[in-house]
Amino acid sequence: MTQLLSFIKKEFFHIFRDPRTMLILFGIPIAQLLIFGTVIKSEIRDVHIAIYDQSKDVTTQEITNKLLSSGYFILDKNLENTNDIDAIFKKGKVKEVVVFGSNFSEKLTKEGKVDVQLIADASDPNTARLVVSYTSGIINDYVKKMHPNLEMPLQIQSEVRMYFNEEMKSAYMFVPGVMALILMLISAMMTSISITREKELGTMEILLVSPLKPGQIIIGKVLPYLLLSIANAFVIVLIGNLVFGVPISGSFILLMLETILFIMMALCLGILISTAAKNQMTAMFISMVGLMLPTIILSGFIFPIKNMPEVLQWLSHIMPARYFITIVRGIMLKGVGILFVWKETLILIGMTLFFIVLSVKKFKIRLE
Repeated sequence: MTQLLSFIKKEFFHIFRDPRTMLILFGIPIAQLLIFGTVIKSEIRDVHIAIYDQSKDVTTQEITNKLLSSGYFILDKNLENTNDIDAIFKKGKVKEVVVFGSNFSEKLTKEGKVDVQLIADASDPNTARLVVSYTSGIINDYVKKMHPNLEMPLQIQSEVRMYFNEEMKSAYMFVPGVMALILMLISAMMTSISITREKELGTMEILLVSPLKPGQIIIGKVLPYLLLSIANAFVIVLIGNLVFGVPISGSFILLMLETILFIMMALCLGILISTAAKNQMTAMFISMVGLMLPTIILSGFIFPIKNMPEVLQWLSHIMPARYFITIVRGIMLKGVGILFVWKETLILIGMTLFFIVLSVKKFKIRLE
């Protein structure tokens, strides 16, 4: 145990005395979080919606069919009352609820105006804007064709409400995404470089003849970065809350436990990368290209996964950041508990165990 503690202490000293490492660990994440405010818009497809039809007449049924036949929306559920709206949003699948007022057809014919309420899940502001815009456009287009004599401004009075992000702040979307990107990139990259540096400098031979076991060597390499990454995550959440106003609606303890789980998975992935890389440049290249781009593109951070080709949708299932972003958004923005994110949590646990077993096995082979 004394030898292991000394090894861990040596790793901490090595990290703190290297300005480049400290810049990568703390400078770059903070800069990315403060700069990464620009989001990319794209069209929507196969968005799950729910409908609360208080009128249930021919007109509302035709509008519903028009929405569903557009190719943009999939009906997830017909609601019976407004009490179901909050619960269905917290599940995360439904992105919009369309509420038709009572006597819809009669009011449209006699008064020339109707009430439609569009309630969107704004935990992803870009998607919420597009969903509301598409829905309003389809409804307006239908009313215009069916009642061409009505004046356009009087046809629909849409009341739009954005759940979880009333002001539609883009920070609510990019803070969880940047958090996943930074923790994945920093944790995996720094760990992989740490191991390959030993091989590149020739100090791996010292580890080979040391009394430390392979598991202890991995713990000694991983633990400092685990603690520093946790501090990094805390700083990110703090900046997101104080600077950008992103709320922490759910349990902060649950958020940090999920974050630690994600960091451990990323660190084990970094150890696995180090067994394949011969030098620090190779390890950095694999981490940057193999992790950064897929995390940005395939995690749902910027681009909606439903809009991707089916092959990429399947490929996105192996991206850990996809599940972590869902967890972070659920806890921070929706205030959900473990009952709503248990599937994503189990997937991350499974990935972590897989990488632990594989990295220990590969590293042990390299030491032998």
